[in-house]
Order: sequence, then C-alpha cells, then structure tokens
Amino acid sequence: MENEEKRSAVWRMKEFIQAHKNEDITLEDIARAAQYSPWHALRAFAAETGRTPMAYVRSLRLYEAAVRLVGSEESVLDIALAASFGSHEGFTKAFAREYAMSPSEFRRRTPPKAVHGRIHTEESQEGVNQMSNIIFTQVIERPARKMILKRGVAATHYFEYCEEVGCHIHEILGRIDGALYEQVGIWLPENMRPAGTSEYCAALEMPADYAGPVPPGFDIIDLPACMYMVFHGEPYADEEDYGEAISVVWDAVARCNPALYGWEWASDAAPRFQHAPYAARGYIEGRPVRMIRNK
Repeated sequence: MENEEKRSAVWRMKEFIQAHKNEDITLEDIARAAQYSPWHALRAFAAETGRTPMAYVRSLRLYEAAVRLVGSEESVLDIALAASFGSHEGFTKAFAREYAMSPSEFRRRTPPKAVHGRIHTEESQEGVNQMSNIIFTQVIERPARKMILKRGVAATHYFEYCEEVGCHIHEILGRIDGALYEQVGIWLPENMRPAGTSEYCAALEMPADYAGPVPPGFDIIDLPACMYMVFHGEPYADEEDYGEAISVVWDAVARCNPALYGWEWASDAAPRFQHAPYAARGYIEGRPVRMIRNK
C-alpha cells in the first residue's frame, strides 16, 4: 500500500511538472502537488525515477529546446530563454551534458528530415491520453578508445544478462574512475566475441591510453574510432513504460534508411549500444555506421 501511495505521489509530481515545466517552479511547488514535504517528495521521486524532481524538469526543458533547435530558425539564445535558462552559457553547458554536444552542433548535425515521429496512446490515471513520440536521429563520432566489459555466456539482451552475471555489475562499473561516458549495455558483433561468450554485455568506455585497474573477471578491449547513428526517444510519463519507449525507438530504427543521409550500417565495426532508459530523458540507442563511398 505504501508503494502504491508513493507511485501515485510521483505521478502527481510528474503531472504538475509537465503542466508547469516552462514556469519558475520550485521543489516546494512540486512537493505540494504530491501533498508531501519537500524532503519526502525529493526522496520518493528519486527512488522511483533515479533523478531529482528538478533534474527531471531540466531534462524536459532541454528536450523541448532540442525540438526547437531542429524545427525552427530561432537563435540559440531565444531558445535558451524560452527553456527558462537565464543565459546562453548556462543553457549550452546543460545541453552539452544532456546530449554530448553543443546546441549549435546538435542543430547542424540533425536536419529536420532525420526526425521520425509516431503517435501512440498511453493510459493515464484519468483515462487515455494521446501523446507524440519524436525520435531524434543524429550521427556522432566516437574516438579510438578502450572498453571495459563483463562478458556473459549466451545472453542476447539485458534480462538474460542479469540472470547470467547479476545486476551488481553496474555497481562495479560505476566505481571505475575516468570513463568517457556513462556505462552502457552493448551488443557485440560476432568478430568481437570469443567462442562461448554472450552477445550482450555491460560496458564502460575509457580513454585509449587508459592504464588503470580492471575489475577481476572483466575484460578490456581496444575499439577503433567509429561513427554512430544515435536514436533518442522523447521523455515518457512513467518509469514502468520503458518497454514501450524502447519499442518506439526500435520501430524508428527499423524504418530508418541511413543511405538517405549518406551512411550505411556497419554492425561489424563496433558494438551497438544502449543507455539505461530514464523517463525524464527517454531511451537512447546507437548503431554503428560508415560513410558510403562513391565508386
């Protein structure tokens, strides 16, 4: 019963945030929507979503800013102000942390025709809502690097992997210093898998010159520089809807023809990767590509 009440309170907070995300809201405002104290609201929200309420607000604002960057010719400053950031510099820093590139670079690399959309219905506490899922598609470069990974036996997806090696693997990877990016789940191409090891693994990308410790039972491999086509789904309302969020992105991948943009899939060149799905930022997955050479 207590868990049900906590989920209901978090839902009320998310509903309030969605309705007022472009206003000057505070943690106290969000807590009142849940009928909690600010401290209790913060703990409940973080336990359910993995993020604080204000981090959730920021992710929603940044996502809407990303939509405007692709779909309009507004200046970055105007978009920053509309997203409730007080300065160009503050917005740029926050955007780069969320999307791993500056707003200007995001706009340059993400033409409108590379954005896919889909309409689906989702149950809410009040009934059925219709919401739009927009998938941002952009090409990024990963430098030559090392990757620390824990191999399984036969796992082809996350849940099989956890059954084989245990989900504590993420805690071990989280204690390694100096990573280039957050830890990821990966699908290894056949040419990177020793016989008797799994396709799916948990991994952490490290600088090419990394010479630090590797946890017992983990491997470290070298990866060449590689281009990725990255698919980023929009935020969703409830953490339990991660399966639908992943499916929406996979549908967009299945429909995508990279040749339209001068690329081809390069599944043998590098691992395919996924970030952990969080409601506040949506689901992110990257597929390796290479430029099509004119013959």
